[in-house]
Amino acid sequence: MQKTAIDFYFDFSSPYSYIASEWIEALAARHGRTVSWKAILLGVTFQAAELRSPVSHPIKREYSLLDFERSARFAGVPFKLPEKFPIATQNAARLFWWLHDKAATSAASWARHALRRYFTRGIDLSDAASLKMLAVEFGIDAGEAESVWSDPRWKARLKEVCDQAVAHGVFGAPFFFVDGEPFWGNDRRAQIERWLESGPF
Repeated sequence: MQKTAIDFYFDFSSPYSYIASEWIEALAARHGRTVSWKAILLGVTFQAAELRSPVSHPIKREYSLLDFERSARFAGVPFKLPEKFPIATQNAARLFWWLHDKAATSAASWARHALRRYFTRGIDLSDAASLKMLAVEFGIDAGEAESVWSDPRWKARLKEVCDQAVAHGVFGAPFFFVDGEPFWGNDRRAQIERWLESGPF
């Protein structure tokens, strides 16, 4: 029986998505799986689920900020909370889907590139000049990058993906589907690994 890819939904402004992006490929490879990366916008899923970012609630904010750093240390992942957080990520996500429709591996590489620059160096992905700089660093012409994220085609592509994610039950990030089974959150790593090792439980 052919092993299916692990669907990995992420947002470029999600610390937990960043942490998960650093372990999901290795975990999948250990079990003969591939990863299907899917950039979404958390704002869309929050709206559909009638949720807000935890950092927008005073009672949750300090805990969340502490947990981002602790979770990164636990995973052995470098992390520095960006000065500007959270941010709008639609342009980075549109570039992702443009790359994805050319070569999925390039899109995943772009995702890792942008996530690492934001969560280790604080490069503001919502700033056009900074995003162009990152695109050039990645090998994309700055003018072409701006043309892509301004193009109605890629705006529509991202909207379609977000709508499909919500219809599929995605309400946050990171969100994974393994053999159709949903797992929400970076802290579901152990459950995902057990599922891959021995199947449903």
